[in-house]
Amino acid sequence: MEFKQRTADFLSTRIADLGWNSFFESYFAEFKQFGLLPARVVEEFKGFYRVRSAQAEYLAESAGKLQHQAVSREDLPAVGDWVVAMARPEEGRARIEHILPRQTKLSRKVAGREMSEQIVATNLDTVFVVSALNREFNLRRIERYLTIVWDSGARPVVLLNKADLCLDAAAHAADVESIALGTPVHLLSALAKTGLEAVRAYLARGTTAAFVGSSGVGKSTIINGLADAALRVQAVREQDDRGQHTTTSRQMIFLSGGGMLIDTPGMRELQLLNHEQGAAQAFEDIATLSQGCKFRDCSHRGEPGCAVDAAVEEGELSFERLENYRKLLAELRFQERKMNPEVARQDREKWKKIHKAMRNRPERF
Repeated sequence: MEFKQRTADFLSTRIADLGWNSFFESYFAEFKQFGLLPARVVEEFKGFYRVRSAQAEYLAESAGKLQHQAVSREDLPAVGDWVVAMARPEEGRARIEHILPRQTKLSRKVAGREMSEQIVATNLDTVFVVSALNREFNLRRIERYLTIVWDSGARPVVLLNKADLCLDAAAHAADVESIALGTPVHLLSALAKTGLEAVRAYLARGTTAAFVGSSGVGKSTIINGLADAALRVQAVREQDDRGQHTTTSRQMIFLSGGGMLIDTPGMRELQLLNHEQGAAQAFEDIATLSQGCKFRDCSHRGEPGCAVDAAVEEGELSFERLENYRKLLAELRFQERKMNPEVARQDREKWKKIHKAMRNRPERF
């Protein structure tokens, strides 16, 4: 790909069509006097970025000061970011001087043992959680995706792809609706190009959406059905229907209708990190039920007067959903202990008291 200034292609582009709004304008005001321009990161490479302004597109790199002051990966540009750049039009290049505050941020914990955050994309209006209906349909995994999307600040929408390969697609959609708590759920078939109009309804001019989901669920195929130009897509492996990770980098795709899409690589692991707020929203039904528990610190594990346990016994709440909620909270608490020694100390003291109380409890015969 050539990285030359493409002014002619963008002369008619309004900056609002790239997602610019009063939020970003308020933070950019202080930079106007220095001859800098606002631009959006539309693709990320190793050490370089492709950024687009209202007039042109540039190959950009971060200023040395920005890199030096970065404490973590979060302090460096990500796809979707609005940045303050010094352009060199004659070269078709630019230098990123500053990252404007993010309205929304979709992130997860990096794979493995490292306790750090991986930003998937930023400044999103909608995040499509894509699941395939022909194999490996998993409500618990959808709950995890909804947790990170709610935490991002963007609006989640669930897309159940490959509906043409599933005999009970409507029943699966009803199951998702029961755990999505008002989140829109749509059936579609990307290959058959059915159901795509419902997706287009979320992609108004100037809005940005991202797709997340496991490899092989059809994210890139859905984008191909929405976009004018096709992305590289490989067929899934016949023996296990697994995708082959055709998307290897994050990039923004511009639609003829004015919306923008961000394709992301399939996620082998979906680990949480500081997603407490997202968990509270994704499992709001359990949080509401817990308000009726007799004890404020009820763990919903057999305590007397537990409203959550009662809801499970009465069939109002599935045991599997409650167990997944417990698992997510335990995972978040574990990550917090790893990052915060004070939290670890508090947990040790808590369990010491519990064990002491159990030892001193009179035996029953």
